[in-house]
Amino acid sequence: MPTRKQMEAMAHAVGRNAPPGRGLAPGDDLPSGYWESILEDAGADGSRPGPAPSGRLLRLDQIPQHLLRVACLRCNRTVEIQKVDAIRLYGPDAVWKDVSPRLLDNTCSQRTGRYEEDGCWPSYD
Repeated sequence: MPTRKQMEAMAHAVGRNAPPGRGLAPGDDLPSGYWESILEDAGADGSRPGPAPSGRLLRLDQIPQHLLRVACLRCNRTVEIQKVDAIRLYGPDAVWKDVSPRLLDNTCSQRTGRYEEDGCWPSYD
């Protein structure tokens, strides 16, 4: 615990180190320099394409690999399926992140009887 003299010194220092002006309120207009810097940004015109979707968000017919693999973080199993078999079973419009948990759950060995704990935890490495 600081002494009385140390607390007075800290209180005096707090008032001295305060910022000179107040910050912007939520309803205040932003300074013009802010908008200029945003508009001068190289990607502001939209010429750069956005990031490509990750493999788990692609439909099965959009995935370039012919062998699809998903691992379980819980039991350290890996399940592989050929893309043509996955398309035959789940359809070409099925999304890989929806199909892969089904593949793991069909062969899951970690059954406890409780819904919250049952099933595998997919990893898309």
